[in-house]
Order: sequence, then structure tokens, then C-alpha cells
Amino acid sequence: MGLRKKGTKNPPVLSQEFILQNHADLVSCVGMFFVLGLMFEGTAEVSIVFLTLQHSVVVPAEELATGSKTLYHYGVKDLATVFFYMLVVIIIHATIQEYVLDKISRRMQFTKAKQNKFNESGQFSVFYIVSCIWGTIILMSENCLSDPTLLWRTHSHTMMTFQMKFFYISQLAYWFHGFPELYFQRIRKQDIPSQLIYIGLHLFHITGAYLLYLNHLGLLLLVLHYFVELISHLCDVFYFSDEKYQKGVSLWTIVFVLGRLTTLVVSLVTVGLHLVVSHSRDGDTDSISGNVNVLAAEIAVLSSSCTIQAYITWTLLTVWLQRWLEDSNLQASSLRKKKPMIKGRSSRKGTENGVETANRVDAPPKRKEKTS
Repeated sequence: MGLRKKGTKNPPVLSQEFILQNHADLVSCVGMFFVLGLMFEGTAEVSIVFLTLQHSVVVPAEELATGSKTLYHYGVKDLATVFFYMLVVIIIHATIQEYVLDKISRRMQFTKAKQNKFNESGQFSVFYIVSCIWGTIILMSENCLSDPTLLWRTHSHTMMTFQMKFFYISQLAYWFHGFPELYFQRIRKQDIPSQLIYIGLHLFHITGAYLLYLNHLGLLLLVLHYFVELISHLCDVFYFSDEKYQKGVSLWTIVFVLGRLTTLVVSLVTVGLHLVVSHSRDGDTDSISGNVNVLAAEIAVLSSSCTIQAYITWTLLTVWLQRWLEDSNLQASSLRKKKPMIKGRSSRKGTENGVETANRVDAPPKRKEKTS
């Protein structure tokens, strides 16, 4: 957990326990080196690569109807920017853990298993809320909701706006920060493979949409996916706080099914119409130009989208089956415990402190014999 409360015994410097307890402070120091580098002329150019978005191009007014504008494309320098903002995400993660989630956990007095689940759902809920709001604002500002044809229309240039590129950089930084968090949060070894698959799938699809310039489509699918996951984790948070909110799980089931169907429909329609538009023109363009009209690339995108939806659905069905088996076993064990109690009560009926009472049928009261 980030920023854990230190005990009375301080661990040795640079030991494993020291790093786990103070990892947020150590990461803050590393980030401050890049910020302080802006103060000196010799290191300012290097620091700017980490702190600001790179690979910008000023598009003249002749090419855009709205006038000259600074747009961006991707490049190698984006790795440095992703690394710096990954450090920022680690610090934010630790701050939320210490000042919000840990205080709630102490107040609710969760068990260790529930506390781990609560912390995970709380962290994801904050991230999904911010991402959904931010992504919706970008879609509205770039007229993707009012003009859905932007999702499959062939663009004349392969550029991104500032807010679009910063959104993708932030997304990559967040999911990359999940790898060191596996160590900082002391994730159990048996849970690490599932966590790696979960993080890897998000990185694969976000990176694919970023490199193939499927920015609008990727952003719309991310918002839909994050909204479904947000409902899931909010249901978990409320359920851990009070088990009477168990009905929220059924709500998430409905939203989950609708979200997966919407994602598949949007992917099929977008890729299909993009193929029609691209083939109605001069034919497929070269993939080096960045205008992704290549048939193989679009089939790969569609196959990847269908595969991830099938994997998530299969994972959900597996979890449901496990919960159903656990609930059935708990009910069976509870019934077994109740039966001996009922038998014990029936056998003791008509007795008081081990002595037979007078109102039993098989033991009628004795009459007093008259003495002559």
C-alpha cells in the first residue's frame, strides 16, 4: 500500500521494507530531478522531453479550415513522456491510498481479504471516473458524438490534437504503473498472472489504437469499456461497505452485457464502413503514411476487439460459476449445522435442567396416596 503508516521500528535504509513504506517519497524525488532540470540551460532540453508532449507539427491555415493549428504524431520520445507521467501516477495512487482508502478501511474494520479488494476497487473507480469524464469531453469537443462519421472517415493527415495525445499518454502511463504496483502492494504470487494479463490486454489495445491512428474509435471504445468497469467496481465498493447493496451486482450484469454488445456493434460498424469508404476511393494507401486503410490491419483490429470481448465474457462466466459454487456450499453447510440444533432442541423438549417436567405426555403427574 502506498504511504503506509510507519511503525515505531524504522527499517534499515534501502531495505525492502524501507522501499515499500517510502516508495512514494522515493518516486517523488526522482520526479523532482526532471522538474529541477528545467532551471538549468544545459539540462532544460532533456527535461522538456520528459515533461511535455513531443513530435508537434504546426499545420498551416491553408490545410485547415479553422486556421493554423499545432498537431501531434507519435515517436520515440513519447516513451520518455510516458515514463515521467508514470511516476506521477504512482504518487497519485499512493496519495489516494493513504488519505482516502486507508481511512475508510480503518473505520469499516475490514478483514484483510476484503481490504485488498476494497483498495483495488477504490483505485480503479477513481481512475475510471476521471477517464470516462475526460474521454467524453474530448469526444464532444472533437464533434465525434454529433458527427459519428469521424470514426470511419479517411483523414487527409495523420495527426492528433493536444488533448487526444495527452489522453493516450496518460492512459499508457497509468497501465504501465501497474507493473511496479504489483511489487509495492505485495500482490500474492498466485494473483500476479491474472493481474499481468489484465494490464497487458489494456496496454495492447491502447497502444494499437495509438500507433494505428485509430484515435477516435479507440477513445469511444475505451469510454464504453471504462463505464462498464466503473459500474462493476462501484458495486464492489458499496457491497464491501454494506452487504445489503448486493442487488447492485445484478445491475452490473445488465450493464456488462449491454456494454459488450455495444462495443462489438461499434467495432463491426466502424471497421466495415471504413473499408467501404477506403475502397470506394483510390484503393488502400500505404501503411507507412499512417492512414490505416490496409485490409489486414483492419481485420486484425476487428479480430482483436472480438477476442478481448470473448475473453472478458468468459472470465465473467468463470467468476459467476465460482461464486455460485461457493454460495451453494455455504448454504449446504449452514443447513447441516441447523439440523443437529433442531434435533437437540426436540430431544430436550419437556425437560428443565435435565429433569423431566410434569407436562410431558409419557410422564403423567403422580397422585399422592392417602394415608389411612
